[in-house]
Amino acid sequence: MATVSPPSAGADVPAGERGATRVADRVVAKIAARAAREALREAAPGAPGAPGAPGAPGAPGDAHATVTVAHRDVHPPFGEARLRIAVELSYPAPIGARCGLVRRHVTERVRALAGMTVAEVAVQVERLNSPLLTDRERVR
Repeated sequence: MATVSPPSAGADVPAGERGATRVADRVVAKIAARAAREALREAAPGAPGAPGAPGAPGAPGDAHATVTVAHRDVHPPFGEARLRIAVELSYPAPIGARCGLVRRHVTERVRALAGMTVAEVAVQVERLNSPLLTDRERVR
């Protein structure tokens, strides 16, 4: 009876011919949006009007992301991402500091989870929510 042994992992195939891993743009966008929501929750946990706080106007921790990825067939990184994050912030708050926090956290999470370098993270404030404004008044 012949004995069959498993081939060693990739020993016979050169590295350039083994294939490539690509992370879809929509997956990177979901990672970025979730990371932005995480950063906003960490910035002001439980503060009145903060995303995710009880009674906060608007969707809790609202953030949307769009992404452009330049894929590379080199392992790692799996590509270079340029991100646009649209967020909803509580007001009054240090807007610049919150945007910087979102930028840093999104960069770290995309690097860690998607294995991509992040060339740019543009944060756009879509809406400011204030507990001082009524439902009919909005700051845009």
